[in-house]
Amino acid sequence: MMKRILAMMLAAMLVLSLAACGGNSGGNSGDSSGGTTGDTTQEPATGGDSDSSGGGEKVQLNVIISQYGNNTQDWWPTFEKDFEETYDNIDLTVEIVSWNDLYTVVNTRISTAQAPDILNIDTFADYVADDLLVPAEDYASADLKNKIIPSFWNANELDGTVWALPILASCRAMFCNMDLLAEAGITAAPTTWEEVDAACKAVKDKFGGSIVPWGLDISTDEGQAAFAYYTWNNGGGFVDADGNWALNSAANVEAMNYIKTLIDNGYCNANPYTDTRYPLQDAFNAGSQAMMIGACNMMSADSEVNYEVANLPSPIGSSVSMGVCDRLMVFDSSITASKNSDEAARLDAVSKFFDFFYDTNRYSEYMVFEGFLPVTSDSSELLKTGADQFTVGGSDAPGDNDYFATFTEILPNCEFYPSSRAEWIDVKQGVIEAEQRICQGEDAQTVLDELQGKIEELQARNEAG
Repeated sequence: MMKRILAMMLAAMLVLSLAACGGNSGGNSGDSSGGTTGDTTQEPATGGDSDSSGGGEKVQLNVIISQYGNNTQDWWPTFEKDFEETYDNIDLTVEIVSWNDLYTVVNTRISTAQAPDILNIDTFADYVADDLLVPAEDYASADLKNKIIPSFWNANELDGTVWALPILASCRAMFCNMDLLAEAGITAAPTTWEEVDAACKAVKDKFGGSIVPWGLDISTDEGQAAFAYYTWNNGGGFVDADGNWALNSAANVEAMNYIKTLIDNGYCNANPYTDTRYPLQDAFNAGSQAMMIGACNMMSADSEVNYEVANLPSPIGSSVSMGVCDRLMVFDSSITASKNSDEAARLDAVSKFFDFFYDTNRYSEYMVFEGFLPVTSDSSELLKTGADQFTVGGSDAPGDNDYFATFTEILPNCEFYPSSRAEWIDVKQGVIEAEQRICQGEDAQTVLDELQGKIEELQARNEAG
């Protein structure tokens, strides 16, 4: 059983995590260190039933929360106190663990049957493979399920079962320097590939080599994201409508050839094969790059760029963004440290924990505190106009309504990597290699056919055991 779990420690460096998106979020996330907004939360509908067990044995509930900022640990003690005052039959212990230590801590505790009841981490597939998790349907209330954005609920599905809840989100969008575009005669952010081409040409003609029209990262750091941006928005992607690998689809071939034209026309940064998104973000923040696709929190607090955020351009008129979310999952009681004797009571306590956490005001406060995007529809609506009633962690700065209004509109259009599939790591590495080969002159259909064949062979071996 532990073979897969221990392998996670090696795979963790390859897994895209929201932890890598920490830091400033368009003026929202700041440094995260202390300071909440006072008593702005509302108790859940069940708040009056503080001891549903009728005074019996207390349920022990142990929770590990990942440290998203320097002051994540400053928010949770208040949550723990408020929760225990509301449900005095539940003894809640919340532990904050750094992402640097998280996998080692969790895997060690699993191996000694000392796992938490609830874990906040990025990946869940290996835990499912080892039969360690409880399905989300066993503890997520109907109200909670109904308010989680559907694409984020479905992002936690494996083999027809949802195994975790999304805790917070990030997404990608197109960023445009509107002053540079205006100088080049472009009055609006492009919405199609044809308009991207026209805007890039105008910028190149106006500024020559002093301004990069389009930032592109097809490096080994995150080239799979570029594959997603362009294929999804052309009607393709990693899998087809039935969930089968479809890496060599006609839509994908067309998308790869389009990326090549951006490079061939001189519209991109000089080294898209090695440039990661981080220097591209720095260039955009410095005003030396006109457009790029980036994370919602890519703008630095001191940037003076007059920028606009827009949907990813699509030649077929249906924009798709890339979503990223970390998870909350529940371990089987047989490996937990709490050793509760009544599993029904434990799952009831777990359900109460989640309803309490995702309460509209309380969850909204946490999103502003940490600087991430909400995965629920009610908090999305609240934060569009009410983020400024909460404060950014580590400061007295109010949340930014415009930031949340902009990016919560994108969340329902997000798709996700098929990262729970056994072949994902090979697909991820394969599409990056394919992109680079195609952009350096190899035939797109031939390269993608070769990749598709390799992945189908790998899948057959995996299914054969």
